[in-house]
Amino acid sequence: MGPARRRAALALRGGGSPPLLGLLPGRFSVFPLFFLALLLGFASLLWLQLSCSGEGPAPGGGQSRGGPRQPCPPQAPLLPAEDEPSWGPHRLALLVPFRERFEELLAFVPYMHRFLSKKRIRHHIFILNQVDHFRFNRASLINVGFLESGNDTDYIAMHDVDLLPLNEQLDYGFPEAGPFHVASPELHPLYHYKTYVGGILLLTKQHYEMCNGMSNRFWGWGREDDEFYRRIKGAGLQVRRPSGITTGYETFQHLHDPAWRKRDQKRIAAQKQEQFKVDHEGGLNNMRYRIESRTALSVAGAPCTVLNIFLDCDTSETPWCTFG
Repeated sequence: MGPARRRAALALRGGGSPPLLGLLPGRFSVFPLFFLALLLGFASLLWLQLSCSGEGPAPGGGQSRGGPRQPCPPQAPLLPAEDEPSWGPHRLALLVPFRERFEELLAFVPYMHRFLSKKRIRHHIFILNQVDHFRFNRASLINVGFLESGNDTDYIAMHDVDLLPLNEQLDYGFPEAGPFHVASPELHPLYHYKTYVGGILLLTKQHYEMCNGMSNRFWGWGREDDEFYRRIKGAGLQVRRPSGITTGYETFQHLHDPAWRKRDQKRIAAQKQEQFKVDHEGGLNNMRYRIESRTALSVAGAPCTVLNIFLDCDTSETPWCTFG
């Protein structure tokens, strides 16, 4: 048997060098394997970045089935330069009513700071944390946020903590012409009726004062937005909404998982009848509250201010403010 045929026979019987080593040069070096390890590491980091909550909707239409996706690794924040004219003259107070939804907050603050900074919008994020023992009152918290937001902001965003904008074409600019409903019925993943103004709504501070803020009578979940829509109309203002947005119901990521966190939808005593009435007397003018603390925080490099708020309730006026 010749040498060539003998080598072929050994290979068929499993002898000789393994096939992978046969591809390497005679003098083997570790550098090709080192380069391959670096390439695999880079691919892993890229996959992690694309799979985090900051890069588009979750599979299946904008809401992940297992709760909110992991937040992206922190990036260097984009901060406005005071002498940079491209950021514009206006400053947004992002008002976020909040109670015990920390997993959503950890995703929300860095995401929104990055989103607004990319759009070169000056902003200050206020987390309005209700710490009393009454039922949750989103409208009153927004009133408090408006009153406590200071003179260095000239418009507000009433913004749910569980709603993230995914389309960078959405406008968060100064709503000079009137209230601007970012989370419009044509785009919100859940609420599609024509008079809906919840989720994300922008107003100048002047327009919010014209409405006397929001009613303080809505304890528990829901209906305060519907009442506020009627206040907007009563003040002679016209609600505007986005145009030219083609992403439909995948425009936002909705972080809320109803199976994990139940909403307080109880209607107690006369609350069933009162929830459909317009409150002509209350609002900014009769807010009663106390700020327990004001804390500046940084969440993954994104700055925000947490206000711990004690709301007051007159149980003779709204007995449904208590859980009992």
